[in-house]
Amino acid sequence: MNLTDPASDNDRPGLLAKVSPSDNSPPLTVTELSGALKRTVEAAFGFVRVRGEISGWKRHASGHCYFTLKDESACIDAVIWRGQSSGIAFQPQDGLDVIGTGKLTTYAGRSKYQIIVDRLELAGEGALMALLEQRKRALAAEGLFDPARKRPLPFLPQVIGIVTSPTGAVIRDILHRLDDRCPTHVVLWPVPVQGEGAATKIASAIRGMAAIEPRPDVLIVARGGGAIEDLWAFNEEEVVRAAAECPIPLISAVGHETDTTLIDFASDRRAPTPTAAAEMAVPVRAELASAIADLGQRSRACLVRAAKRAGERLELTTNRWPEAAGLLAPAGQRLDDVGDRLPRALAARAAHARADLSAVAPRLRHELISQRIEQASERLASLWRLAGLAHPERPLQRGFVRVTDREGQTLVHAAAARSAGLLSLRFADGTVEAIVEGSVARLERAAPRSYRPRKPGTTGQPGLFDED
Repeated sequence: MNLTDPASDNDRPGLLAKVSPSDNSPPLTVTELSGALKRTVEAAFGFVRVRGEISGWKRHASGHCYFTLKDESACIDAVIWRGQSSGIAFQPQDGLDVIGTGKLTTYAGRSKYQIIVDRLELAGEGALMALLEQRKRALAAEGLFDPARKRPLPFLPQVIGIVTSPTGAVIRDILHRLDDRCPTHVVLWPVPVQGEGAATKIASAIRGMAAIEPRPDVLIVARGGGAIEDLWAFNEEEVVRAAAECPIPLISAVGHETDTTLIDFASDRRAPTPTAAAEMAVPVRAELASAIADLGQRSRACLVRAAKRAGERLELTTNRWPEAAGLLAPAGQRLDDVGDRLPRALAARAAHARADLSAVAPRLRHELISQRIEQASERLASLWRLAGLAHPERPLQRGFVRVTDREGQTLVHAAAARSAGLLSLRFADGTVEAIVEGSVARLERAAPRSYRPRKPGTTGQPGLFDED
């Protein structure tokens, strides 16, 4: 008879699971086991910092971010909840070397463990510089840094816009420098220059400056020096795009002379310091006044020299002029020569004309000459008739009389006849002497003794006066 060990029979798998009343390890449900694992992992790894390369970065519509951290031989899933994702200071992307801070947990739905990241940072300046260089290449490929896009700054701006922190040395240095060089109206748009949300506010300020009144003629975006992470807001893509799209000429003055940010490449001018930006924005007023005075003095000197040289040229020219007699003598000589030749030329011309007339005379038609003579005779007769009608003796034929004084002057006014006293009346067939009534005594006084007025009734006409 074969004897068997009862215990060996119990270890053999059977059709049904056997549960012994004394068994202290009852089977667990999947949920129980997953919960136990979750509690164990979270208790042992409540705070971890993991360094790795981002892979498979994805931002879900819910706002949660999912990705994987990996190195050369392992990987771990990671998740950033929506509340923490907005606090990331950079734009995560595949290939970045980062350090995630959070806690380990498990995800029972897929039987895996993962890290819940509360804080995500770049793994040192090397990773930060790699991200910066990658972003620089991408923006440059879009043409945002093209030198042809850069505009000249206005020579003398009336309004200057400044985007910077309202506190600190930067705004004081800029205002002090502007006041020293050329006092100008300044519009300040206060913004935080580092920390969470700084990039968004800086970009909004740059875009908002174009809409205010009075609109600035030039814009300065400034910040003091600091580490690369302190200046990182000026490397953000939204700030760089706002600077490239700004319609106002823009001067970037971020950090010290050795600091370089991406806004420097998108701006129209880069200043090594905020103070240097103020010097670029405005000229020195005293130098302008000096330059204007110098230009005025040079202009006056040029006018004096020009007038002096013109006077010298005039004097030199007048000294070279010949005497007036020398200028007119040739013309006078030519006039004398023409005067001497003129009579001979006229005589020769007349002789030629007579010769031509003699040559043409036989060919003239007699009827034409007779007709012209007849027409001339008719015109002459008409003229004689008109002359006869206009003759002063013509009206005498119609009963008119012409009255003259003793000197033969024709009198046309009664006052002149009374003044003359002694009149001569000219008729068509002769002349009659007359005395104006009331003028006898006056005539006797004025006449010589050998003459007396004719007595009334005396006939004959030997003269105007008879002898006694």
